[in-house]
Amino acid sequence: MTLTPYRETLALRGIKSLLIVATLARIPITAGSVTLTLHVTQDLGLGYGAAGLVGAAFTVAASLGAPMMGRITDRRGLRPVLVLTTVAEVAFWTAAQGVPYWALLVAALIGGFLTLPAFAVARQSIAALAPESHRLPAFALDSITTELSFMAGPALGVLISTTAGARVAMLVVGAGILLSGVGLYLLDPPIRGHDEAPISAGHRVPRSTWLRPRLIAVLAITSAATLVLSGTDVAVVAVLQHSGEVKWTGVVLAMWAAYSLLGGFTYGMVRQGLPPLFLLAPMALLTIPVGLGGSHWWLLGLLLLPAGALCAPTITATADAVSRLTPAAARGEAMGWHNSSLTVGVALGAPLAGVVMDTLSPAWGFVAVGGVGVLVALLVAPIELRRRRAAEAEAARDTAAKATADEEERTRPTGVAAWESGVAGPAVDFPTEDAPAPTR
Repeated sequence: MTLTPYRETLALRGIKSLLIVATLARIPITAGSVTLTLHVTQDLGLGYGAAGLVGAAFTVAASLGAPMMGRITDRRGLRPVLVLTTVAEVAFWTAAQGVPYWALLVAALIGGFLTLPAFAVARQSIAALAPESHRLPAFALDSITTELSFMAGPALGVLISTTAGARVAMLVVGAGILLSGVGLYLLDPPIRGHDEAPISAGHRVPRSTWLRPRLIAVLAITSAATLVLSGTDVAVVAVLQHSGEVKWTGVVLAMWAAYSLLGGFTYGMVRQGLPPLFLLAPMALLTIPVGLGGSHWWLLGLLLLPAGALCAPTITATADAVSRLTPAAARGEAMGWHNSSLTVGVALGAPLAGVVMDTLSPAWGFVAVGGVGVLVALLVAPIELRRRRAAEAEAARDTAAKATADEEERTRPTGVAAWESGVAGPAVDFPTEDAPAPTR
């Protein structure tokens, strides 16, 4: 493996600027969740249950809004959606820090539904800018930069909330989203490739032609992957707290993020990617025994290595699969569904792990989320197996047809033998009595 795929991908027009702007745009978005939580618990004086309800409202609404924003992007273009969502988000974060709890809960539904689609837009534009031969390293770079955004965003949100206050942090998030929306608007990354029909052509593709079982299976794998990740995040904290080593939580989580970054970077250099199922299954399976290292932080960090190295590759593979399974005219909506799948998994993973850990013990949190991941992999496996059998059968037919054609070509008579046997050959004009022979 070499760095050539990354060099060639970054040399493509528009990729570098897209990745830079998208990475910066995601930081205030990723800071929003922890900022809301601290605002409800600190400024409003309510419990974590109330904070979780606001976060759930925002997350559910965002999951419903992402496909809708993608559909509008497919039909109207990117800039109208950026204007709508940027104005709505800035209004939400400006007003949310000064309203009572019940109004915040209602506003979270509206603000979540109209979330700035920085994640989906980046992936949709990558599919338009990068040819299929370069999409894998392009999506790998996107996963790596997304990981960096999630490392920076929440940390900055906590830092500002604990120093200047959660209300100030909410205003900073709103300002950051305003800058993000303006930056994406000015960049205006393409959402259709140069060889694809432009939006002005008005070509619409019925949802039934692309939202088929194989794509639904990819979306299920996407949700399962982020469910495992968010559940693991909570389980790491619980296990270290139970063993009296909570002070090492940041170190262990940093190790886990580093494994994911390294795995994603390596995966982007492979010549041909793997189906998402082949990455989810081992990641989920290897998550189950992680809780065995709960007595020592360094052992827990080492046990996270195999599963952690598969985190970014799994998300990369799902984004790549969605781009290949969807026509250009519906890619925005499809990437919206992909983003919703990511969000749903994140929303379900932490509560699932929490319930199991409260009922049994912290180590069982890894077992729970890993087991769900394995279960989803088993449920979608028949779809992948049918696809592979169909692909193998088609390849066999093509090989047989080519062999037949080569054999016919090899045994075809030529020259005098072809003329004597009556097999059609090159047309030859013979002189007749009524026509003089051609002269020089």
